[in-house]
Amino acid sequence: MSATASASQVEKAAELNLPIVDISGLRGASASERSKVATAIRQACLDKGFFYCVGHGVAASTMQRLFDASAEFFALPMDRKLDVAMSRSKANRGYEPLRGQTLEAGAPPDLKEGYYIGRDVPADDEQALKYFNTGPNVWPAGLAGFEAVTSAYFAEMRSLAGVLLEGIALSLGLDADFFTTLEQDPIATLRLLHYPPQAANPHPDEKGCGAHTDFGGITILLQDNVGGLQVWDHDQSLWLDAVPVPGAFVINLGDLIARWTNDTYRSTRHRVINASGQERYSAPFFFCGNPAQRIECIQSCLEPGEGAKYAAVTVDEHMRERYAATYKRSFD
Repeated sequence: MSATASASQVEKAAELNLPIVDISGLRGASASERSKVATAIRQACLDKGFFYCVGHGVAASTMQRLFDASAEFFALPMDRKLDVAMSRSKANRGYEPLRGQTLEAGAPPDLKEGYYIGRDVPADDEQALKYFNTGPNVWPAGLAGFEAVTSAYFAEMRSLAGVLLEGIALSLGLDADFFTTLEQDPIATLRLLHYPPQAANPHPDEKGCGAHTDFGGITILLQDNVGGLQVWDHDQSLWLDAVPVPGAFVINLGDLIARWTNDTYRSTRHRVINASGQERYSAPFFFCGNPAQRIECIQSCLEPGEGAKYAAVTVDEHMRERYAATYKRSFD
């Protein structure tokens, strides 16, 4: 398992014209460099709502350490993994077994298992008592360094999410700090995912991860070199392979950004079909934001005479609703 991809995979990414955005200019002081990155982000968000992110500053060794920690966890006996079962956590932390989630309505449950961490908040903290998906993490016993590696990676993704949100704000013609309040005490989840091979598929609709849009604000995906992620192309009405690109993250926008921009920016359907005959590992970081943040249409995203498509909602309300839909139970 590696954080790099083959030359043929890079060539295929170019052939499919999936945009690659170098965000290094967002970290500089030059207004022209920041504007150039913002323009590239805008084009990607208006087009497929997905792009490869390079120039992010995250070391390849950091990515590899996370993959190694993930593989070590999923190799544990089932009873050890169930000791930290998500079903025991009020904050949706810990281990979710194979077929524990159904992201595509009408399809069989997803062929993946996962381990989830978030912002670590004591169970008796006011935020944990009040807000969705907020509370303490749970950690498997006997895995040296696992907590340190995953916690450090989570912190690095929070920082990167802040940089990306600045770029998205600039791309919308807003001040760079427009999303600052969204970044405070956020709902954010790092999911370590393991997909078994699907060489012998018992059901034609069974997928590693069913077709869906992401619930939150932005997703920062780290995937290994196996592939399997597919993105829906609205214009061509077909699925495109989002093959791994060495050292790059895959960035996509979630439903909250689509609501905020009145669908000016797309929250695009995607899925995972692991037909490689190999195990697949990935680590999406879902940044949803401050649970109290009110999401309502940005006025500059409205055309003359156009009204908002969506009612105002808080991040907390939206996330409860989306989780209830996918898990078929209330999260009130």
